[in-house]
Amino acid sequence: MNIKAFIEGLPKAELHVHHIGSASPRIVSQLAARHPDSKVPADPDALASYFTFRDFAHFVEIYLSVVDLVRDAEDVRLLTYEIARDMARQNIRYAELTITPYSSIRRGISAGAFIEAIEDARKAASSELGVALQWCFDIPGEAGLEAAQVTLDVALDLHPNGLVSFGLGGPEIGVPRPQFAPYFQRAIAVGLHSVPHAGESTGPETIWDSLLHLRAERIGHGTSCTRDPALVRHLVEHSIPLEVCPTSNVATRSVKSLDEHPIKEMVAQGVWVTINSDDPPMFGTDLNTEYAIAARLLNLDPAGIAALAKNAVRASFTDSSAKAALCAEIDAYTATALG
Repeated sequence: MNIKAFIEGLPKAELHVHHIGSASPRIVSQLAARHPDSKVPADPDALASYFTFRDFAHFVEIYLSVVDLVRDAEDVRLLTYEIARDMARQNIRYAELTITPYSSIRRGISAGAFIEAIEDARKAASSELGVALQWCFDIPGEAGLEAAQVTLDVALDLHPNGLVSFGLGGPEIGVPRPQFAPYFQRAIAVGLHSVPHAGESTGPETIWDSLLHLRAERIGHGTSCTRDPALVRHLVEHSIPLEVCPTSNVATRSVKSLDEHPIKEMVAQGVWVTINSDDPPMFGTDLNTEYAIAARLLNLDPAGIAALAKNAVRASFTDSSAKAALCAEIDAYTATALG
């Protein structure tokens, strides 16, 4: 069987994908042309070299330059809807999109206008494209406690219908996780799930901090977990999923190469792994490509790939009926494909 074709047709869910980081070259170039004061090139061909990262710090610098291109509510709405359009092309049925309200609010977009824009796009994505979107509101860690407070205020005061979780992104080095504990506690108290990034550019200690201080229910990345056998046992015993993004980890130099990616060890030790694309256009990838990489690294047949897809559905924060429906769709597709 053609594995690539099987993956392309497979219904999928994605749990770790960033709003700004999902801006396609076409959309980025349009925004750059609208905002010529930006250093982001408007030429789509030039974006490939622009999106080549020396290290994680350089990635954050480039990422923030793209953030600066989203300057009004119409930019927000357009970007969000176009992300869903790209997801529909990949047969992604459900996605939890990581959104950073603070970045847009500090650039002059009101919180109300921002929420209205993403919610309008969410409704259109569902009705027009068949893609169900939900939100993770993400604290940009490099912006500190001010950003945490703004992110929490927007979540608590406006609480859009699509909001399901509360996250922490940006650099891990020099951004201790415990300082954000009060903000996560308040978010959890109103029913939001805790999904911080940890253990990508740092070691297992940031994963432990996220579990113990931020009450993490899933871990974004978590690639360093295999360095700590006690941590691996904890993740397995408590059924805590990891949002694994292979190409991203290599692009940011957090992992040396795909063949050295710890995903094989994670799965061998029983860790709950989900496959994700993180910032796909910036890394020259998409979710279908990440599944193909995972299939190669884990030596999966179509049934194994389908099981990996169901891992993401079960780890999601959608309701049980939606999970059952998507898992059933994956099973039906697989049965038909296998004849």
